[in-house]
Amino acid sequence: MDKMDIKAPISIFTSDYQTAEFMKSMRDLASLAGVLKELSTEKMYDSPIEIIRFLNVIQLINEASLGIKDAIDNEEVLYYRYQSTYVQDNDPPTLAHITRMLTILERNNWIIKQSRQIKMRDRGKNLMDGLIRMGNDALAYYLQDDIGRSLFQARRDAEISAAYDDHGISGGNKIASMIYNVEEAIKQLEERQLELLADRNALPQLEKINQLMLELETKLNERLQQFGTVEESTKMSDLMRRGTAAISKGTSLSLSLLTKYIRFVNMQLTPTANTISPEKVRQFILAMHSPEANPNIPTAHDILSFMEQNQYEEEAMDGLWVPVKFAAPIGPHDITDAKHYLQTYEPKLEKPISHQLEPEYEEAEMDVRPIKEALEEVSWKMTQSLIDTEQIENYLSEYGETELEELIVESSSNRWHDAILSLLAVSALTSNNKVEQQPIEQTKDYDKQWEWIDDDDKRFTVRQYPHDDE
Repeated sequence: MDKMDIKAPISIFTSDYQTAEFMKSMRDLASLAGVLKELSTEKMYDSPIEIIRFLNVIQLINEASLGIKDAIDNEEVLYYRYQSTYVQDNDPPTLAHITRMLTILERNNWIIKQSRQIKMRDRGKNLMDGLIRMGNDALAYYLQDDIGRSLFQARRDAEISAAYDDHGISGGNKIASMIYNVEEAIKQLEERQLELLADRNALPQLEKINQLMLELETKLNERLQQFGTVEESTKMSDLMRRGTAAISKGTSLSLSLLTKYIRFVNMQLTPTANTISPEKVRQFILAMHSPEANPNIPTAHDILSFMEQNQYEEEAMDGLWVPVKFAAPIGPHDITDAKHYLQTYEPKLEKPISHQLEPEYEEAEMDVRPIKEALEEVSWKMTQSLIDTEQIENYLSEYGETELEELIVESSSNRWHDAILSLLAVSALTSNNKVEQQPIEQTKDYDKQWEWIDDDDKRFTVRQYPHDDE
């Protein structure tokens, strides 16, 4: 049937209760309830394993009916096939238990016993498929964490809506359910964002949450576009607006949290500078107090929560972080003294200016070399704090004069980013007169994951300047 011919999706809630089709569908549900009621015992209720054993039995019957496996002649064949198929079941059902299951299924028109085969009826197959889908969905749901469960359910709502609503069968209020689950996930993410920052193993979870948010944004937009050309779009305008706002907020929140976490990790790996920029500190403090405008800027609570990972010794401190404002430490006695001073203040006249002798200056000579050496040493220490030159210096100290490419590869590794760091170190040593370079004609080739733009750039040897005491 063409989708354009369907005016409204097929739904049991809007169908005529007197039609034969509606009555048959209700009898199927009554049959399901009857089977579960007859199978329900105190043991089955307390032990979920009994449920999966029942599903295993009807799955074996269905596979035989579909021709996937050999036909099942009677209860004994089913009993032995169960034991050979589900070897992980340490306490398989007895022959009497399986016989009882088959009797219940036959009484409720799930199966039919023929002379040489037990076959599954359409009613049994449909209801069995529904139970298995329900069980698989439940298992996938509980494998997620608290936030992931809401996002998983929202994604399933979108998939069910596409599988049912798009084909003229009502899947329920899946759009509203999807939006509700996204809102619940956002609420939990807001409540647990400090907890996630304090977890040193939370990065994969944050990446998964952000990926799910991006997928849900795409799926929700696809679902909402289905109502762009129908009359119901006006009725769903509030729902569409609510869904768009929820997805936008969720994507922004998950991306912001992921960005903060990655930024904190990068800060731990970044060398600490010896200088502080007052202007940058001022801008950072202002941004911390307006998180709405700067969602990727960590607040004080974010920073303290990340410190609870205790990556360094004594970084995490026991206790509760509570913002406190202290009054200025000015007591009543100080205020009284200040008032008295202002009330009794009398300006004092300056003393007459006495005649002062002209200062005499003497010329003196001094050696500026120690000052120059001290300044050069300070400059070199500042360079070392920003650029790691230790590996290059150690290699030159051990092997002496070395080709430039050999020095880069052998002192670190053959990777591209290590080559960049080594070249920076050689440049720093050269500019501070710690090493010198000499051109050569022939060079060796080394195994590396990068190439020179100009091969002439590597035709140099590098050696340390000899010390004065050598």
